Amino acid sequence: MPIRDILLALLVVAIWGFNFVVIKLSVEALPPILAAAFRFSFAAVPLIFFVKPPKTAWWMTAGFGLSFGFALYSFLNLALSAGMPAGLASVVLQVQAFFTMLIAFFFLNERPRRMQIIGGAIAFAGIGVIAIERLSGAALGPFVLTLCAALAWGFANVLSKKAGKVNPIAITVWGSAFAALPLFGLSAFMEGPGALIDAVTAPRWSTVGLIVFLAYPATLFGLAVWNWLLSRHPASIVAPFTLLVPITGLVSGWILLGERITALEIAGGALVVVGLGATVIKRRRPPINPILPEA
Repeated sequence: MPIRDILLALLVVAIWGFNFVVIKLSVEALPPILAAAFRFSFAAVPLIFFVKPPKTAWWMTAGFGLSFGFALYSFLNLALSAGMPAGLASVVLQVQAFFTMLIAFFFLNERPRRMQIIGGAIAFAGIGVIAIERLSGAALGPFVLTLCAALAWGFANVLSKKAGKVNPIAITVWGSAFAALPLFGLSAFMEGPGALIDAVTAPRWSTVGLIVFLAYPATLFGLAVWNWLLSRHPASIVAPFTLLVPITGLVSGWILLGERITALEIAGGALVVVGLGATVIKRRRPPINPILPEA
């Protein structure tokens, strides 16, 4: 994986780590499903009028939008609204890397290398260390909702890979449109149509700012770059980068929300870094020496 692509992946996961704090603030300002609906409607409009649909089967674009936008953020926003700490959510959601490897194995026939399996196990142990430390403060319901969000992200990663080398902006914008409509419908059903009316007729600029960040840096930029990386590299190589999201998520939660970081969590984060290094470094084969003719 070229150094440029590694740096882009690191930038995306840094944004996505901070993204958890912003989501937490957004679900405190708005009903959780409505907050997700605004996020993806902002990401889709007005760009959908200027960006052509991606050159892939429409059901792949729809499936990507429904898995990443509708399913992932329905589950995640509900979990955060129900009391899941932002830092802990950033940890648990990274189980998606292993869901991605498993789903890609069955549907894309991608077989992870031995070092990827070893590195994934090390990183997963680090996530487990952090999660065990933090789970005492979270109820089982929000934790299960976050695991469901991780599974949805795994399917989204595989669908993006299956779509091939399509325009990453196009699949992000049109996928966001497929996510926004059912999110508004689910919000009206669960939260009532009055929530949308109140948000539109009496908007707060602080809330608008949160949605703008979620829609543009976190969704359009982050997801477009992520889809571009998935189109160039195996899903089992790209997905483990998100194992760094818990580190930026924990630090952001500590600085902005006052969430505590312990020595055990720092040790878990170190394991995540070591595991990630093992998954992305490809062992070079020794050169084959030519057979010299006998003198």
